[in-house]
Amino acid sequence: MISSDNSGFEIRTVGVVGCGLMGSGIAQVCAQAGYPTTVHEIDKSAVKHGLARIDKFLAGGVKREKLSRETQERTMAALSGTTELEDLSECDLVIEAVVEDLKVKREVLIALDDCVRRDAIFASNTSSLCITEMASATTRPNRFLGLHFFSPVPVMSMVEVVKGLTTS
Repeated sequence: MISSDNSGFEIRTVGVVGCGLMGSGIAQVCAQAGYPTTVHEIDKSAVKHGLARIDKFLAGGVKREKLSRETQERTMAALSGTTELEDLSECDLVIEAVVEDLKVKREVLIALDDCVRRDAIFASNTSSLCITEMASATTRPNRFLGLHFFSPVPVMSMVEVVKGLTTS
């Protein structure tokens, strides 16, 4: 479990909004690390495609003998998909990984702010947009940060953590 030293807050569940190339990779590494992870996409077809991308990537690891079949099965069992943002309401950490467009990201964050529990941490996978500006779309800018994963996420063991001006 990831825990803050001073608050006692533990991350036990993760939500990922967007299940394209980056979002599916982020969801995979979260699930592979043992966190129940829910991915959100705009329609059932996109959810299915994103989860299939993860399974295919894991199967490749099994074929190359980099992963066990058990790891693949355990990772896939930790994943679920949804088209409803409300299904992320109880997640401790929600990572936004939608198209790199500030307007779209702000719309997603406003919607998430209305349905995700108040003590959840929000993060964006943006590589170029202002974290402080995105955080201002929420009523909890102090609980917002950037988590810039590098592609391909399951292969690159590096994440850039970006603090906004209001991040606590």
